[in-house]
Amino acid sequence: MEILLKELTEKMEKSVTALKNAFNKIRTGRANPAILDDINVDYYGNPTPINQTSNISVEEGRSLVISPWDKNLIPEIEKAILSSDLGLNPSTSGDLIRVTMPALTEETRQDYIKQARAEAENSRISIRNVRRDANNSAKDMQQSSEISEDDLRRIEDLIQKETDKFISIVDSDLKNKESDLLEI
Repeated sequence: MEILLKELTEKMEKSVTALKNAFNKIRTGRANPAILDDINVDYYGNPTPINQTSNISVEEGRSLVISPWDKNLIPEIEKAILSSDLGLNPSTSGDLIRVTMPALTEETRQDYIKQARAEAENSRISIRNVRRDANNSAKDMQQSSEISEDDLRRIEDLIQKETDKFISIVDSDLKNKESDLLEI
């Protein structure tokens, strides 16, 4: 029974982690180094994340400064950022690359909010699927007489409490992301 609940919690935590990663990819008006996490650079023939080839820092809240450890990577990093679908334009000055976050229009903000809501709903669906699987496993245990009917009710109550807890985390994260997107 504890194993079932532990697996349930781990799977739901993975759904929340995936949501947070998805939210990091949704751009806000503020600079956040995590937005570049999924961009890979050709580093001596190997696709390597930018954050493993450079220092990335925030400058003045709206700009990222990328300082590659290998200065020969500057053109590759610029090319990778331009070819990403983030709509960012890097500019090079010496051995630094600056990426200024463009101001979001109201229409863009609403599109990003829709995207964030869709990601949150996908996460909720994932959590509910985990709940369904756990309930089915508990019912199978009761059918095979491993647990009593009273135990089944207790397990289902615990599963529902965990589900409610993780759904509220998703809702809270969505609310925070929406407020970030609406901030000017």
